[in-house]
Amino acid sequence: MDRVTLALPQEPADGIAGWAADLVDTMGGPGAGLAIALENLFPPLPSEVILPLTGFAAGRGVISLASALFWTTLGSVAGAAALYWIGMLFGRDRMHALWARLPLVRTSDLERTEAWFGRHGTKAVLLGRMVPVFRSLISVPAGLEQMPLPVFLGLTAVGSLVWNSVLVMAGYWLGDQWDTVETYVGLLSKAVLLLVLAALSLCVVVRVRAGRTRPQHRRAR
Repeated sequence: MDRVTLALPQEPADGIAGWAADLVDTMGGPGAGLAIALENLFPPLPSEVILPLTGFAAGRGVISLASALFWTTLGSVAGAAALYWIGMLFGRDRMHALWARLPLVRTSDLERTEAWFGRHGTKAVLLGRMVPVFRSLISVPAGLEQMPLPVFLGLTAVGSLVWNSVLVMAGYWLGDQWDTVETYVGLLSKAVLLLVLAALSLCVVVRVRAGRTRPQHRRAR
């Protein structure tokens, strides 16, 4: 029986889709899992390319759909666990020391963030796995705050399974048009990033203005 391989004429051989296709062709399900684990560690690798492509591979019979979902979810959990350990090894003390050196921020900001994570950390990890940009980043504060590892892994697995299933199934059903998913998820990722940048810019403006008004109040006294 001839081996089924992926044909990606619209993607250069050295492109991300070509790289991911080679992994799946060579290693099957574990190759898809490896690609997604690396995507978690290096967010510039887009899950909106790798996951639909894996679904397309399942539709072509290169791997089974169950294998695609299992290995991509396992890869997501493995990548997230690595970031969790990075956060844990870095530690809260180093984080506070680094935070204290940053301009326009206060220790109270970090303390409020830690308190918020203490109250809502489980929801943040679960839902964060389904939000572009934050999918990888949410693992680091979970490690910093030393969320119990079994809880973190369980929440990550559930959230990742939901996100992966949506994108893998989209590629499975779209077939040769699997790359359509990249367009829409890419727009969502850009929208999230713009909102984050806008929020950060607003915080900086507020802090700068607050810093300028304090001396005036002192002189008025």
